[in-house]
Amino acid sequence: MRVIELPNEISILLNVGAWFIIHLAVSVCTLKLPRRFFERDNSLYRIRKWEASGRIWQQIARVKAWKHWIPDGTIFLKRGFNKSKLNGSDKTSLLIFIQESRRAELAHWLSMAPAVLFFLWNPAWAGWLMVVYALLFNVPIIIAQRYNRPRLQRLIDRI
Repeated sequence: MRVIELPNEISILLNVGAWFIIHLAVSVCTLKLPRRFFERDNSLYRIRKWEASGRIWQQIARVKAWKHWIPDGTIFLKRGFNKSKLNGSDKTSLLIFIQESRRAELAHWLSMAPAVLFFLWNPAWAGWLMVVYALLFNVPIIIAQRYNRPRLQRLIDRI
């Protein structure tokens, strides 16, 4: 499966550098998308019936116990919308938070896609390790977004 033969040390450096560039590039690109792009649920963001308005994520993954440990990407990029806490409880603030949670979900879906490229210069076992890394780094953040959005929507519906 490996196309490019590299010394292990170079492969490790390339893996670290590639992930850094991937995360940074995806973050910058999604930040450049206008907020109106995230105004509505599309097939990616729509909460499915089986998700039980996000409750499934608490039942399966106990998301409330760990979501506060997830660092917000804005601390690294020094721009964007900080989702570590609500910035207001009015309808506009909650709608913006929902839109930004869609942006975050998109960024983390996109960040996983390049994992298959790591098979080009890694042995199969290391390529699979990179896939596992992509899943472990991104799926919990996607789960947190899919847990929070229905809760925020319920708050908006009450207003």
